[in-house]
Amino acid sequence: MPCSTLSRAAAATVLLALFPCALAAQEVIGTRDARTARVDSLFAAYDRQDSPGCAVGVYRDGAIAYARGYGMADLERRVPITPHTVFDLGSTSKQITAASVILLAQEGKLSLDDDVRRWVPELPVYQRPITLRHLLNHTSGLRDYIGLLAMGGARMDDVTTEEDALAAIARQRELNFAPGDEHLYSNSGYFLLSVVAERAGGKPLRELARERIFAPLGMARTHVLRGYDDVVPDRALAYAPLPAGGYRADMPRWLQTGDGAVFSTVEELLLWDRNFYESAVGGPGLLAELHAKGRLASGRELDYASGLMVSRTRGLPTVMHGGAWGGYRAELMRFPGERFSVAVLCNVATSDPTRLARGVAEIYLADRMEPAVSAPAPPAARAAVQVAPERLQALAGMYRDSAARGTRTLAVENGQLFVGTRPRYELRPVNDTEFVVLGAPAEVSVAFPAGAPGRLVWRQAGEEPQVFDKLVLVTPGADELASYAGAYFSEELQATFSLAVHDGALAVRRPAAEPAALRPLVRDEFSVPGATLRFVRDGSGAVAGFMLDAGRVRNLRFVRVPG
Repeated sequence: MPCSTLSRAAAATVLLALFPCALAAQEVIGTRDARTARVDSLFAAYDRQDSPGCAVGVYRDGAIAYARGYGMADLERRVPITPHTVFDLGSTSKQITAASVILLAQEGKLSLDDDVRRWVPELPVYQRPITLRHLLNHTSGLRDYIGLLAMGGARMDDVTTEEDALAAIARQRELNFAPGDEHLYSNSGYFLLSVVAERAGGKPLRELARERIFAPLGMARTHVLRGYDDVVPDRALAYAPLPAGGYRADMPRWLQTGDGAVFSTVEELLLWDRNFYESAVGGPGLLAELHAKGRLASGRELDYASGLMVSRTRGLPTVMHGGAWGGYRAELMRFPGERFSVAVLCNVATSDPTRLARGVAEIYLADRMEPAVSAPAPPAARAAVQVAPERLQALAGMYRDSAARGTRTLAVENGQLFVGTRPRYELRPVNDTEFVVLGAPAEVSVAFPAGAPGRLVWRQAGEEPQVFDKLVLVTPGADELASYAGAYFSEELQATFSLAVHDGALAVRRPAAEPAALRPLVRDEFSVPGATLRFVRDGSGAVAGFMLDAGRVRNLRFVRVPG
């Protein structure tokens, strides 16, 4: 059978079986040179026939300078990744949602300053109105529906609908914070924008995006997924590694749009990227709105705009947004002053496309970039600074940010200080009070101010510093642990959590999950990976309930069930 009668995926499978070394050369777009060889080296760990991997697209002056795939799109059928492979973009989709809503505003069908309840009256009346701009900038205060559904018992391999998500959001009687007071990433905002777009535009987001964005730009294969059982030609399946080796499928079956659900290729993302220079869709007005940075009620400007992060990378203006959903990972990173962009789409949960895209950009733009700030020495070159073991032990412990309620756990092992558990990162000393974090996705430094014992200052590139204070941990006795045991119900979650003492430790069980041990912090406070429980007592001093903080969900109230 001639190759011309085969689909790309079928032809790739045949070639892989017959000529495993010839396939990669056939599937490359662009001309190989010394720089592309260095790009290939960045992705070398995925360039195998027994591993999922990534596709990379390098765009320069509106054209593909280099594109190819590394690893397999389908491990069972041995289909390789190519520049034509279709991936779920995860949250990189948010810029498409933002653009769709802004286009409707240009048509006069809505205003970005509308109260969201104009379009979604199912939501409660909160202390301040939530506008569409709040949703675009992640300043709404809305709790994240993904966390709400997951804590309520929904698993990634369950089917959840748009109705499920809207009902979960509408049940929330409180917000994480007053609208406009803070910036906290929330998928609820972009999901609601898809609801607004449908009600204002008269069509589902998938149709609006196709008619107003994808079709005019010639993005024939890019689309918003209709359902988890859609047939998507040339789709990469998504995977997560197994502890003992190998992979498992990691493809959620949730049906919400707006915060994700756009599927595309590194080939076609060029056409969307090109619109940021040519303004074929939406004109200059669309681009201005997409890039307009959010602003808090305090006046502080954010790096987050509308589905885009607007910042700098080693001195160069950068516009970017990553994505993660199931085993899919994505990044589209643009350097507008250089007319240069990188798209990296991956199908394995442990990949880091943001780091890979930045690495590709550094290969091509090294002569335009400023030197890396605080670049740590490689692990083999140990720092000359030595910190006394007793000093490291004094720094170890759990620290909490009283404002955001996040925690950092430091521990000493083999004479080195580490932060976190899974993943964990080494803290390399610069001096007795300052450290750099090795291997983190962004440049991070940690300081322990000399005049403030027990305080940790966490500085991450591009973000406001966070201040953490060390907790003096307690060890509750058996009777005290038993006093917390019982069932607790959340009206907003419509779920019951059960607490019981097992092997001398308090454990929590939520719907559709195994029990998880709770670590005591201070009195009436316990932590579990990703969450903190703060118990409240009634007038007689008896435990009456608890408040749950879990990242993008704060102050979720649980009331003790009598008996």
